Amino acid sequence: MPETPDDEVPSSNADHHLQRQLGLRDLVLSQVLTVVGSSWVGIAAGLGRAQTVVWLLALVAFYLPMAVSVYYLNRAMPLEGGLYVWARRAFGDALGFMTAWNVWLYALASIATILFQIPSEFAFMVGPSAAKLPENHLFVFFLLAGLIALLAWSAVRGLALGKWVHNFSGASMILAFVLLIAAPFWAMLHHQHIHFAPFTFALPHTDKRSLALIGQVLFAAAGLEYIAILAGETRSPARNIGRSVIIATPIAFAMFMLGTGSVITFHNANPGSIINYIAPIPQTLRLAFAGSNAATYVAQFTILLLQIRILGASSFLFTGVTRLPMTAGWDHLAPVWFTKLHPRYRTPANSVYFTTAVIALMIVVCSVGSRAAETFDLLNNVSSEFYALAYIAMFAIAFLGVNHIRRHLPWWVVAFSVLGAITSIIILVLQAYPFVDVASPARFAAKIIGALAIANAIGYAFYRSRSLYAQPGIE
Repeated sequence: MPETPDDEVPSSNADHHLQRQLGLRDLVLSQVLTVVGSSWVGIAAGLGRAQTVVWLLALVAFYLPMAVSVYYLNRAMPLEGGLYVWARRAFGDALGFMTAWNVWLYALASIATILFQIPSEFAFMVGPSAAKLPENHLFVFFLLAGLIALLAWSAVRGLALGKWVHNFSGASMILAFVLLIAAPFWAMLHHQHIHFAPFTFALPHTDKRSLALIGQVLFAAAGLEYIAILAGETRSPARNIGRSVIIATPIAFAMFMLGTGSVITFHNANPGSIINYIAPIPQTLRLAFAGSNAATYVAQFTILLLQIRILGASSFLFTGVTRLPMTAGWDHLAPVWFTKLHPRYRTPANSVYFTTAVIALMIVVCSVGSRAAETFDLLNNVSSEFYALAYIAMFAIAFLGVNHIRRHLPWWVVAFSVLGAITSIIILVLQAYPFVDVASPARFAAKIIGALAIANAIGYAFYRSRSLYAQPGIE
């Protein structure tokens, strides 16, 4: 498919005075930041020797279809709003709006999920004296309230500041994984009795818990398309976003597979340990470097890097999620109030303030009456369900979208898209089951399904009522 020059793309970007701040380096580090979460290596480690097979399955069945779709769709439509714009142009206003709605809800729940990791990782950094902090709701609320306020301030300032936060956080994540992957070699040099086998091949079990973990791992590498939301703030987006996909792919999967191998290694060496799905890397480093003062400082430093990554990933997701109401407002599918830009920083300030309030409310509601692990699992699964629906829409563009988009796609892109759509449907089903112990798996699944149904009903009702706020000709 021929590349469309940026200045020939029907625009919704330059007309709205957005500043193009992001280059290729920024995009690659942001891809690593958003795709590689620290919890995924713990979730994959729960599969034991089957982890390599499941990671390879995730690569073939989901990640490659996603990468191919993002590469081609972004080349055709390198516009602010990313997946929302692609779906709207392929399917019309209704499905375009609902796709944006689900991406928006995914990002909100994902930000809350990521922030919930901070108390647990902080507790591992401090040591046993802080072990009860993650279950102290008052401490967690005040800590997260301060962090949400910080995210809002950074988002208002815009990508001139935010891209450096994202770059530093992405580099911190890579360094943290380098230390995690190096930990088994350090242990062997210091004559610890471990067996490091990063690539183990065994078929996964088919019990409900294993299937739930497989569903999580299949979706672990999601996020390559998220950067396309900021295409209108990217230099040469048609070219550079595709390049960032190609560069980030081998980096992300090397981090996933080798990092999971390290987690499994040290948990096998300590049979009594139970994998902490919220903070598996800090827990693993504590096990790896126990008994050595110098090595303990290394572990604490690595945990600090992960805290930086959490803040950076939250900031990146926050930045993207505030652009969706703005771009929907440009198309008169959301109130024009969301399109108002800050007079100095040219950022959607009203959307930032609204998003801040929603995330704060989400954290409070999800925490009531729940343990930290169950809250994390609930937020993680709900966010993945919203995202799976959006991915089904993205993959369907290649074989169900309007003809003028489909006719330029090679047959093998369509084949990858069909595979990605099937995988996304399977993920949608598997995500409803918890991968941690909860009081009632059925009630947990009901919460997930209920939240998905109610949220989408609200979104569709909001879309149907657009005549109350749509103001054609006003931007």
